[in-house]
Amino acid sequence: MKDFLIVYSSKTGNTEKVAKKFYEVAGERCDLAAVKQVPAVDDYKVIFAGYWVDKGEPDKDMQEFLQTLDNKKVVLFQTLGAEAYSEHGISSLANAGRYLSTGCKVVGTLSIRGAIDPKLIETMMKMPEGHPHAPTEESKKRWKDASTHPDEADLQAAGEYIQKFITFYDRFYK
Repeated sequence: MKDFLIVYSSKTGNTEKVAKKFYEVAGERCDLAAVKQVPAVDDYKVIFAGYWVDKGEPDKDMQEFLQTLDNKKVVLFQTLGAEAYSEHGISSLANAGRYLSTGCKVVGTLSIRGAIDPKLIETMMKMPEGHPHAPTEESKKRWKDASTHPDEADLQAAGEYIQKFITFYDRFYK
């Protein structure tokens, strides 16, 4: 039995990059799987569940996966176009927890900024003035700022996060 299973859902590659960084740092203590190719979760002590944020929630594939977990320790990690720990980022992490059974325990969270899908930006550019996602100078700046993420600093932060998590896990859970 391995300690960790890192499961991810990624639309544009942002969440996959973070998941692969976790895998690189954790080494042989973990396995890595796309959400549509998950092995039996009972073979793992902690599930790292990574997703891209869609309207303040995990994407549909991750929602479905989270609902299958029972009595597991879970680390939620997400990528989103907004600032990682903005109100939107924090509420998105909280919303993800709603998909877990009451027997699951969230033992960690991580939020990383990611580039927004260009098709989504194209759609938002066509929205009429007054719509919550209509283009404004502020939103255009946010979209541009997000376009370079996750960057090397973000991935380094992800690597440091899992190193600290492993230290914590070994001390309190092993």
